[in-house]
Amino acid sequence: MKSSRLVSILLLLQTRGRMTAAQLAEELEVSARTVYRDIEALSAAGVPLYGDAGHAGGYRLLDGYRTRLTGLTTGEAEALFLAGAPGPAAELGLGPVLAAAQLKVRAALPAELRAHADRISGRFHLDAPGWYADADEVPHLAAVADAVWRSRVLRVRYRRWREPTDVERRLEPYGLVLKAGRWYVVAAPGPRTYRVDQILRLTTCEEEFSRPDDFDLGAYWTAYQRDFHDRLYRGEAVVRLAPGAQPTGPAAAAVRARGRVQPDGWTLVTLPIESVEHAHGEFLRMGSDVEVLGPPELRERIARTAAELAERYGGSRAAPAGGRPWTRDGPRRTASCTGE
Repeated sequence: MKSSRLVSILLLLQTRGRMTAAQLAEELEVSARTVYRDIEALSAAGVPLYGDAGHAGGYRLLDGYRTRLTGLTTGEAEALFLAGAPGPAAELGLGPVLAAAQLKVRAALPAELRAHADRISGRFHLDAPGWYADADEVPHLAAVADAVWRSRVLRVRYRRWREPTDVERRLEPYGLVLKAGRWYVVAAPGPRTYRVDQILRLTTCEEEFSRPDDFDLGAYWTAYQRDFHDRLYRGEAVVRLAPGAQPTGPAAAAVRARGRVQPDGWTLVTLPIESVEHAHGEFLRMGSDVEVLGPPELRERIARTAAELAERYGGSRAAPAGGRPWTRDGPRRTASCTGE
């Protein structure tokens, strides 16, 4: 473990230049004290490391020094080929480039690692989109990606959900995100998030913009998702869940965090909901596995729906396929020519 960490420190300093102990500790997920010990070990081994004090200080390698400890381990080779996503790469116009890069890496691997990489490619396939959604048409994706790479301003006609639906926007695209098979572009001013498939018209300008040095796409997306869920689930419902009931999404997290199992085995919990209308449909899908206690308007609405369903299905029943009349226990069996 320590030897692997020492190699990581060398590679980080080689690729990024000067880094502080705090930065190295955060990158390697260890304490700063551990980094200090590792730096001492590298220095004792003869690695030309220098430490600069002050505000702009940190550790760095002697100019021109490069480590040759860049060989891949078995796990790293497997992860590299598992991370290759041919679908998204093709959408960005990088399909042939990805294939060529993987071919070159595979050819450079030792025979044992090559076999591991081939096993990964043959046994794992990544397919991001969900089952019940058609793939989005994203005719402007390549142009958006090009603008991201070249830091070019975009002028777009964009369709949003609220009025006025079609609006003109000037965008400075910072980055692209693929979420559940759908592409999003994060762009200034703001920055804000836009669905690429909702761009109706696009013009790439020759005007160049400067991407903020401190902008972190991953950190932005994490914060955006958290804010999205906070804005989405603005209400609460108090419910009882039957033993074995398995809610999904934020409801599942709420059950794990706040659910209280009662003497009869049911779980009492307060769940986040988008609205009464949305929760009405979601809880009906759970059938008899859920009892809504509040808010009153949600409980009353579900009760009305249940009464309507009971009235609709509680009267005379239509004969099932095959023409046999219904009884309380199901279709009545009749004698046949075979003596049943």
